[in-house]
Amino acid sequence: MSLAPARDIAPEPALITAWRNAPGFSFLRALEGSATVVCLYLFSTALIGPVFADPADPESSAILRLIWLPVYALTLALCALRPGAVLGTLANNVLLLGLVSLTAVSVIWSIDPDTTLRRSFALIMSTLFGFWMASRWTWREMILLIASAFGLIAVSSAVMAVAVPSIGIDHAVHAGAWKGVFWEKNTLGGMMALGAVSAYAALRADPDRRWIWAGMALLCTALVLLSTSKTALLSWTLGTGGAIGIMACRQGFGFATLVLFLGLTGGIMLGMILLIAPVEFLEMLGRDATLTGRTDIWAILIEEVWRRPWTGYGYRAFWTVENGPVYWVRAGTSWPVPTAHNGLLEIALALGIPGVVLMLTVYLRSLIRAAGTIFSQRPETYWVLAQFAIMGLASISESNLMNQNSLSWILFTAGAAKLAQGSR
Repeated sequence: MSLAPARDIAPEPALITAWRNAPGFSFLRALEGSATVVCLYLFSTALIGPVFADPADPESSAILRLIWLPVYALTLALCALRPGAVLGTLANNVLLLGLVSLTAVSVIWSIDPDTTLRRSFALIMSTLFGFWMASRWTWREMILLIASAFGLIAVSSAVMAVAVPSIGIDHAVHAGAWKGVFWEKNTLGGMMALGAVSAYAALRADPDRRWIWAGMALLCTALVLLSTSKTALLSWTLGTGGAIGIMACRQGFGFATLVLFLGLTGGIMLGMILLIAPVEFLEMLGRDATLTGRTDIWAILIEEVWRRPWTGYGYRAFWTVENGPVYWVRAGTSWPVPTAHNGLLEIALALGIPGVVLMLTVYLRSLIRAAGTIFSQRPETYWVLAQFAIMGLASISESNLMNQNSLSWILFTAGAAKLAQGSR
């Protein structure tokens, strides 16, 4: 008895089949895969940051700025190889494209037009790389390439800490904490939390190499612990717990009900703890009740947002004009505040309330789409859902949304764009 296919698939033209089987096609594919891994490594700022830039002012490094020019050129070249696929991906992500384009438009009202123009261009190119990834690779391929990049970051961080401890280990404020190939320990911890999540997804997507991905997950977990970053540990717990929950949900309705019950119970208990004993809870996480002064910053910045609620001050311009509104923020807090330490508040300062609404719409829609894949047997759920959740968690205390040349933003763009393809 033969089983008919679920749908007819049109045969591929003989010319295209011959082209795909040609040795040059395989070489080009391998070259694109290698370029993807290398670019993701660069976008993580691993190694190049500590070597070429000052941690206090990384964007002042001329060498670091020049490094991105070949990456942008490569991005345009890769897009030129698949113009139809890239344009189709852009058409499926109009809101995200509009949000990023708004940063360039903000040059019109920016208090520092030169900075806004330069950094919005960098953001557009970073986003374009994420769109290209979504158009070029299948879910399985993209997951394996992302996991490979994080594996490279993990191995190089471990080697740096052991071989060059003067760079790889903190000897100042957080003496003994590992920072690997990054400026500081929290960056290493956050990257390795994402690396562990990528390893879980790769384990499901590529079971034939399960020992490699399992080893990578263990290495990333060890680096999270060695970084001593409590925020990273919380992100790792969220990602690992999410992977276990997804696996349990796919075992059947009973498991799904149990996971839902435990999740709701845990959420209610956490809410009660925050209401009854917020100070004690924050101290347990190594934080004070003001989140290390963040709430004081937020109170002043909210006033600045309401001074220009519909436009903001221009993309990434608020913190660059020393005698501008940032003067009053730093005077009120008595220290040189570098960022808003909150993702949405940073967007409000740059693009106003419309930018925040657009960002929330794009994020929540993508998160819902990712959650809709939980009961499928596809491996991307393990990566994309955890990636979005960790990104949302980190945005509470860090300005991690819509940053130019940011690995986190590129991964979000690629995941959101890929999910949009599936929803069409």
